[in-house]
Amino acid sequence: MSVPGPAGGVAQAGVGGLVDRLAANPLLVAGVVAAVLVVFVTLVFVIRRASRSSGERLRRVLAEYDRISVLMHPNPDPDAMAAAQGVAELAATVDTEANLQHPGLVRHQENRAFETVLDLNLDRIGAAAGLDGEAVVLVDHNEPRGFTGHEQVSPVAVVDHHPGDGTGSSFTDVRPDYGACATIVAEYVEDIGLDPVGPEGEDSNGADETLPPDVSTGLLYGIQADTKHLTKGCSPAEFDAAEYLYCGIDEEALDRIANPEVDTEVLEVKARAITDRDVRGAFVYSDVGTISNVDAVPQAADELLRLEGVTAVVVLGETDGTLHLSGRSRDDRVHMGKALQAAVGDIPMAEAGGHARMGGGQVQKDHMEGLGPGEGVSREQLRERLFDAMTGDRQ
Repeated sequence: MSVPGPAGGVAQAGVGGLVDRLAANPLLVAGVVAAVLVVFVTLVFVIRRASRSSGERLRRVLAEYDRISVLMHPNPDPDAMAAAQGVAELAATVDTEANLQHPGLVRHQENRAFETVLDLNLDRIGAAAGLDGEAVVLVDHNEPRGFTGHEQVSPVAVVDHHPGDGTGSSFTDVRPDYGACATIVAEYVEDIGLDPVGPEGEDSNGADETLPPDVSTGLLYGIQADTKHLTKGCSPAEFDAAEYLYCGIDEEALDRIANPEVDTEVLEVKARAITDRDVRGAFVYSDVGTISNVDAVPQAADELLRLEGVTAVVVLGETDGTLHLSGRSRDDRVHMGKALQAAVGDIPMAEAGGHARMGGGQVQKDHMEGLGPGEGVSREQLRERLFDAMTGDRQ
């Protein structure tokens, strides 16, 4: 007969003792079983949550409310409006009503065409009290801004592709490596199985839930608008989203949005920007003076960047005592968002920022004159600061 070694005997004795204790104490057995069940249930929950798609997770958040406010940034562009459209469609699948809101103006001719052609119902607000919903979802920006009481707004969800620290209390999806916010939202609606259908209802493949052509068209154009028609700042996700959306677009509507009539002032501002440009090497600055259409400033910046030999530009225009800055860069040495921040960083109440390739900012003329003992900054000094920032001499 074999005799177990000391270690085996101790192990057997330990197991036997545990069995005896459990047999003598039913409450202990119940406690052990309960603990095992808690661990099991928690593990299942973690695994299911990890495997759930972002679109499904956001939809579950939206389903908790009867009505939400989908809040865009102050002057919404096609990407912001498209993302809002998509979130509203996602909400509709769980019978949640969505109100598309923004604090500023829709001014750019392309933006106005997007709103009109797709028949969007956008609600402009001036204060937090105007937010119409039980919860707020931010799209294409991650921190509320541009209206009275914005600092008191706590969004339940945030969907964005800009860098920033803003978060939603229940859902946050910020992807700075993506070229458009509309791309993220297109992934959501694909995640939950919405099938794009064209204007005549073709290509539905018998799907129970479909994506209407106006939403497909809006999402595709939002992607195109923020990536220069899939030529700039793209990730592979933009091409995947475009492929998914393509069969459901309304080509006539897409053409009408892409080719709107151009405001006369925009052409005049572009002409002034080119004529009065200050060129220093590959960098250009242009002050276009007083304007009424603020969106003419970034369009003038886009135009200047097309000039041969130019790799970075900043255009300044003034309206109602505010200087509006718009910068563009295709120079790896110039991070435009950081350059604008560096130029206006010490001016009270000035705002600036953006991506490596594009940025914008605002400066109040009154604050440029200096507060308290400050000497202030003249318009000419601001120009020099901008050139220094582009060359890397100001950080």
